Amino acid sequence: MTQSQDGGVSHARQLTVRAVIAGMLLGGFMSLSNLYVALKTGWSIGVSITAGILAYAIFAGLFKVKLVSRHFGMLENNAMQSVASAAGYMTGGGTVAAIPALMMITGTAMGGWQMFFWISSIAMLGVVMAIPMKQQMINVEQLRFPTGVAAAETLKALHGEGAGGAAKARLLGWGGFMGAVVAFLRDAKADWIKWNLPEKFQIPFVTLKGRPLADYTLSFEGSLIMLGAGAIMGFRAAWSMLLGAVINFGILAPLLYERGIIDSRLGYKHIVAWSVWFGSAMILTSGLLAFAFQWRTVLRAVKSVGSAFGGVKLSAEERTEVPMLWFFIGLAVLSPVVIFLEWFLFGIKIWMGAVSVGLGFFIAIVACRATGETDTTPTGALGKITQITFGALDPSNVTTNLMTANVTGGVGLHAADLLTDLKSGYLLKADPRQQFWAQFFGVIAGSLFVVPAYRLLIPTADILGTDKWPAPGAQTWKGVAELLAKGFHTLHPSAQAALAVGAVLGIVLVLLEKAFPKYKKYIPSPTGLGLAFTTPAFNTISMFCGASIALLMEKKNAAAAERTVVPVSSGFIAGESLIGVLIAALVVAGILR
Repeated sequence: MTQSQDGGVSHARQLTVRAVIAGMLLGGFMSLSNLYVALKTGWSIGVSITAGILAYAIFAGLFKVKLVSRHFGMLENNAMQSVASAAGYMTGGGTVAAIPALMMITGTAMGGWQMFFWISSIAMLGVVMAIPMKQQMINVEQLRFPTGVAAAETLKALHGEGAGGAAKARLLGWGGFMGAVVAFLRDAKADWIKWNLPEKFQIPFVTLKGRPLADYTLSFEGSLIMLGAGAIMGFRAAWSMLLGAVINFGILAPLLYERGIIDSRLGYKHIVAWSVWFGSAMILTSGLLAFAFQWRTVLRAVKSVGSAFGGVKLSAEERTEVPMLWFFIGLAVLSPVVIFLEWFLFGIKIWMGAVSVGLGFFIAIVACRATGETDTTPTGALGKITQITFGALDPSNVTTNLMTANVTGGVGLHAADLLTDLKSGYLLKADPRQQFWAQFFGVIAGSLFVVPAYRLLIPTADILGTDKWPAPGAQTWKGVAELLAKGFHTLHPSAQAALAVGAVLGIVLVLLEKAFPKYKKYIPSPTGLGLAFTTPAFNTISMFCGASIALLMEKKNAAAAERTVVPVSSGFIAGESLIGVLIAALVVAGILR
């Protein structure tokens, strides 16, 4: 690899046509996995490292059979990762939170083209918002951005030794095949298919208050996705969710059913209509308090970004960065587009749209700083800040509340994603300008995949909030929007009490984490515990099983677990979710029923 003399940026091939195409395809397919999984669990799965491993294996195979004449270089793979990451995270534009929440409230779906332009414009604005932050946060302060570092180290290992990458790709392939088989045997229904795997494995002969456990969603799901998601999410979050599921569905729901507070039909939809208030309150207060503890991060972020506008003479290295002029041009072009779409699609007042864009810049600063320091992008908590802000500015309008928060949360997520990718590029001496353009290719690809898939999976609002599509993240957004619009007095007294207890408990758990950091693994995760109150128990039980298997493997052989758990789990998720989307398309085409 040859190095330039102007700032250490490599002149090796980077944003090539094949890197763009591979990133768009791999990231697009992985965005379908994220859409599928997030609508079921409320969690999203990392994209860039898996895409890098797959691209390396694919091009190594193509080179071996002489279908390509040049090796797929490390910096090509890095550019491909930027495209794939932007595409994979297009679910952050609202398709798993604000949009389904609005559908549940209004009962109407957003049109395909409207959704495409909406999520694309938000993502592009987020990419532009990241420009002033890169120089200070990555070059000067050297913030960690752990996922970016991990992605860079993975590429170094792949393109240095290579054997590890090929083995991980094979494991991912086998996991994908197993997930695809399970999904097809379970979900594909036609006259010529005489047998299916059960969707749920129920526990026989055991009842609660005279009702089968399955009526409380206490069963095992016939899915490898949840096992894989649990293995990746980690044991603390998984056991916290299981604790919440036992409390909510095993203790509270039967008591509330006996007292006639919960609809006698039971099931996820009717139980969560009550429990969402406890879960939402806990997620809201814990997220905001954890964010408040990062006030130094907020101050550093605002101060550091201010230096990007200083107009000082640029060094040789700085001249290779994305020019600040691009930031102003992008802001001038994309801000009016987003504001117009807020008014045109949702009837949001122009001045409120302008406020949401301005607030989006502040939230992008904080989201990037938090991601750089902690590897966590707090878009949930930051989105709630917007919901509270517009709950005061336009108190009775749930549409304004949800979709302005959609703007700020999406902008923050995509800005942080770009900086994570740029961290990898910085370590590998990649060209940041080429990575900047790579993000736009990814945004377009992700939108082209996600929008039709969303409309296939969620054709009408009535299937949201059901056992099939619980949409836990959307439940929280919906709950906060309705609460701010209607007021506390509209809730059942028991729900008011649950909301108060959940709010206090969220604060207590965060304080316990701060007071006893050495014992954090024994303290329930407030996010996991709260999410359990908006997630069916059968999902949570399967995720706990997956996390337990991963923990046992790690204790038995940590090195082997590191090599196998993530690739196999990612394969389960990718294979099953992609077949799920394919089956939905075949049903629409009349091939399956």
